[in-house]
Amino acid sequence: MTSSASPINLRLGRTIFVSLVFAVGCGSSSGGGEGTPGTGGSTGGGTGPGRGGTIGSAGAGQAGSSQAGTGGSASGTGGGGAGGGAGTTGAAGNGGGGATGAAGDGSAGTTGAGGASAGSGGRGGGNAGVGGRGGGNAGSGGGGGGNAGSGGSTAGRGGSTAGNGGSSGGAAGTGGGAGSGTGGSGTSGMSAGCGKAPGIASNTYNNGSRIAITAANMQRRYILNVPTNYDNTHPYKLIIAFHELNGNDVQMYQNQYYHLLNLANNSAIFVAPNGQSNGSPCTGTGNGESNCGWPNPNNSDVALADAVVAQVEQNFCVDTNRIFANGWSYGGAMSYETACARPLSGGGTGYIRGVAVYSGSPQITQGPCPPSKAVAYYASHGTHDSVLQYSGGVTMAQNFATANGCAWMTPTMVTSGAHVCTNLTGCMTGYPVEFCSFNGDHTPDPDNGQAGNSWEYQNVWTFFSQF
Repeated sequence: MTSSASPINLRLGRTIFVSLVFAVGCGSSSGGGEGTPGTGGSTGGGTGPGRGGTIGSAGAGQAGSSQAGTGGSASGTGGGGAGGGAGTTGAAGNGGGGATGAAGDGSAGTTGAGGASAGSGGRGGGNAGVGGRGGGNAGSGGGGGGNAGSGGSTAGRGGSTAGNGGSSGGAAGTGGGAGSGTGGSGTSGMSAGCGKAPGIASNTYNNGSRIAITAANMQRRYILNVPTNYDNTHPYKLIIAFHELNGNDVQMYQNQYYHLLNLANNSAIFVAPNGQSNGSPCTGTGNGESNCGWPNPNNSDVALADAVVAQVEQNFCVDTNRIFANGWSYGGAMSYETACARPLSGGGTGYIRGVAVYSGSPQITQGPCPPSKAVAYYASHGTHDSVLQYSGGVTMAQNFATANGCAWMTPTMVTSGAHVCTNLTGCMTGYPVEFCSFNGDHTPDPDNGQAGNSWEYQNVWTFFSQF
């Protein structure tokens, strides 16, 4: 890609994924007691009734099924089986996900009335074990806790099934309580569009068509690319590309979202929102538009990003733990702003897992920056940038280094060769900061300035793919 002739060019892009894991244990339960007095229930007689089935032991996350004891052959009346135990706590989602959902406290069914024979007494114990199954469903609440781990926004689901009572009228157990969770990123997150057909017409994506959308009471638009082998059961990264000043969504589509589309190899969904100019949406249909950028008055451009992400999540299977943004110049500034305003680690309305900022500047950003929450951060800047100062790009990286808990050191400035990249140390797990200094001017294509031939694109794709 080549830069525009205007004083400033800016671009950006981004990706998203999230997955939900339910960890469920498996257990077994004891059968009912043998009949007495005969050994192993082999001798009946009138010496005594067969004992009822014993309590079914709880499973880990999924209650074990109670196996009824076999009764003695005695003709005496057996006692009712005791209730099965409630299911134990379901395991939370992995990857630092939400806290374990509360175990179903569904109390086992009380002992049923004695059966007509020792064998029937054992059957009463089996039904009490079904009461334990209610606890197993509550264990699914633990799985819900894992879902909360994807962004901390969803509480674990409580057990929905009460334990059934014993066969002769035992009391039903109560459902399990809901789990709670905090933000995390170790697993994929499944958006609302997973498992269903897209509601966006297929003739409006993968071909440069502009999709209309309303955001902050303005009619805006964006361009969408979906994997050609799209599977609605598989969660995909979502990558946002923000164009530079005097650029537009058409330009992002034509340069393949900062040349990441081919590198993704059908593993990501891409979107290119269109900017605004002088308080009105940009409307040009060619490659680029004069003065089209990201002034973000009243956070209206962040609102556009919100609306685009929400619409794509509703219609396609997005990994809500892996949404990224990238952009150059003004687009880099917009990526930085979106990371400040919508960090996934902040929970709530946050969704940005990581960003790549090419030749950005804090002087042209709006919104809640500098950042207060961690976002994985990649940046590059030319040492001879004649439009946006190199030092500004370093400052932006330092701001996210602080938010990410890194040990700050000024990134190495290239003095010979094409470029040098510095990876900061001490950062929170999953929130690295990388800064690449290159020998060049204000360009999205470091080293040679030729679109599609720079080392930058593979660097960025590798950075996004580590999550």
